[in-house]
Amino acid sequence: MLDEFPLWFLRAFAIAFGLIWGSFLNVVIYRVPLGKSVVHPPSHCTRCGANVKPWQNLPVLSWVLLRGRTGCCGKPLSARYPLVEALGGLCAWGILETRVLTLSPTTSVAFGGAVFLSFLAVTLGMVAAAFIDAEHLYLPGSITIGGAILGGATASLRGMSFVESALGAVIAFLVVWVPFILLYEKVRGQPGMGLGDAKLLALAGAWFGWPGALFVLGAGAVQGAIGAGVLLLTRGKLEDTEAVKREREAVLAEIAALPEEEREEALAEWNRDPIAHEAPDALRSRMPFGPFLALAVVELVMFQTHIADFLLGGL
Repeated sequence: MLDEFPLWFLRAFAIAFGLIWGSFLNVVIYRVPLGKSVVHPPSHCTRCGANVKPWQNLPVLSWVLLRGRTGCCGKPLSARYPLVEALGGLCAWGILETRVLTLSPTTSVAFGGAVFLSFLAVTLGMVAAAFIDAEHLYLPGSITIGGAILGGATASLRGMSFVESALGAVIAFLVVWVPFILLYEKVRGQPGMGLGDAKLLALAGAWFGWPGALFVLGAGAVQGAIGAGVLLLTRGKLEDTEAVKREREAVLAEIAALPEEEREEALAEWNRDPIAHEAPDALRSRMPFGPFLALAVVELVMFQTHIADFLLGGL
């Protein structure tokens, strides 16, 4: 039973467990967009290739002790690494407080552990998706589709049936795909939202049903508008990331190397991609929507009951 463990132990375990998986998230965020395995080779320096020693891989602490530099070649190490690790610990702690400790004290450890692990998996997936989309304008199907499948497989832990979960995923996907991708592309020649966004909304539907998916879409839109406004006020414009610029140059180089008879078709297909060209102005800039959808999913994970009470109380 959960009440057999002292609260300090559960909290310490959750935070430590989250920090460890937060460290793994950094591997996911770096390697998945490059099409590399997240398990092989072992963690290594992206500058000189040296393997990372165990003491250099302690979540947050190693970055502080090494003063933000690599332990092998002394090159600057992005602050993203300790930030993601800290988010892992914070998310695990939040899930423990909001999803596990709110269960009956007589809940079995097995059930409580399953609830904790399932919600932690989707939450960390959202953290990884947000960072990847922010840098690459790309939401990996392994996270969105995989997360939707996990949502259906664990539906009973949330008091949902598999049918409710599957129906929520389908409805959520169609809510984005039909108006913002299918119809918008017919009118404007390119989709208004990415297919990855539709898949991410399907994940939300699988976890929280179609009402939860609608909240994610609405909250994501509001938070996205606020984020865009802040960036415009502080930077004056929205620019493509360096990763997107490099990827654009690499694709164009590959197309240029194709035989002439294949080049025109490949270029036409590439021009349909949202990242094929730099945005002509701020109003048509391609600000990633995925991070704001992911944030809304995490908000539901942590505060679903409070959100439902607030929304229903306003009716």
